[in-house]
Amino acid sequence: MSLFNCNCKFNCTLAAVIASVVIGVVAAFLRVTAVITVAPAFYWATLGIAAIYLLGALITSVLVRRANKCCICPAVSALLAGVLGTALFSAVLLAVDIAAAGIISAILTGLLLFFLTLIFTGTACLVRCLTGCDE
Repeated sequence: MSLFNCNCKFNCTLAAVIASVVIGVVAAFLRVTAVITVAPAFYWATLGIAAIYLLGALITSVLVRRANKCCICPAVSALLAGVLGTALFSAVLLAVDIAAAGIISAILTGLLLFFLTLIFTGTACLVRCLTGCDE
């Protein structure tokens, strides 16, 4: 499937990445200024969300097989990047005891929320693509 002969009018994946970057930067800023604190239960929840989404993506890919749409590959790529990034950063934040208000903790939390948001926005792009709203 080639993206070069695609006539998609709106690139949903680009909008998803931009929204995720904005949320990640805002979360990192709020964390470094100590406006928000994050409990380890949040990290466990994000790890669970990533695992459930990965299982759901596997089951859905078996059921859908191959849709002939030019927007499906970027949306799936964004979704999988979000799942893997969320799992990675939630595991890192669970495993490493980082200072409560440190800059490294804020950056890692911002990256975690970037990838978590990318899961949700990538899913929205995928649903939009599969329902034919890109045409």
